[in-house]
Amino acid sequence: MLNGILTAQSSAERRFVRQGNKLYEAKKYNEAEVSYRKALQEKGGSHRALFNLGDAQYKQGRFSEAANTFADLTGDKTNRQIQAKSYYNLGNALFSDKKIEESIDAYKKSLLLNPSDMEAKHNLMIAQRMLRQSQQQQQQNQNKNQQQNQDQQKQQNQQNQQNKNDQNQQDKQQQPQPRNEISRQDAERILQALLNNEKQTREKLNRQQAVARRTTDKNW
Repeated sequence: MLNGILTAQSSAERRFVRQGNKLYEAKKYNEAEVSYRKALQEKGGSHRALFNLGDAQYKQGRFSEAANTFADLTGDKTNRQIQAKSYYNLGNALFSDKKIEESIDAYKKSLLLNPSDMEAKHNLMIAQRMLRQSQQQQQQNQNKNQQQNQDQQKQQNQQNQQNKNDQNQQDKQQQPQPRNEISRQDAERILQALLNNEKQTREKLNRQQAVARRTTDKNW
């Protein structure tokens, strides 16, 4: 909730501010803004006209413009009360503009100037709680994204390993296969054939030797 509009104390400026206040109370914020700007034309340094202009901008949902208006007032240290209220309203504008951390800083500065402002304390607590929730949500999202990335990497590694295994299997199938060894029966049959051939050769050789002996035994 904004701190209320301020009343004016001088001639033309006072008239335009008063007119603006009536329009503000009637919720005619756009028209009230026009009156406050006229007051500023009469007196450029009018804290009241500038403060109330920020209120009118805020009510129109122009939070960034309102924040800039209140920020201009926070630098003037001649009126501690207006400075404290300006920081408070600056905090509200920043909070509504979703600039939570900046709003917390503004509420703290308001409380330094006016420690008894219960509304500033209340809004500060709300802003701090919202900031913690936002940070927790960001951390959860970060952890979720990290887990998803790890799962995707794991699936990719598994797919790469499967592709490697498939390729190895293909390479193995394309390699020339060794011939089957001969069976025991075939080996015995071949051995028996070799023995028979050796026996036949030995018998033939013996016959030839016998003929040779008979030929050489004749006397001359």
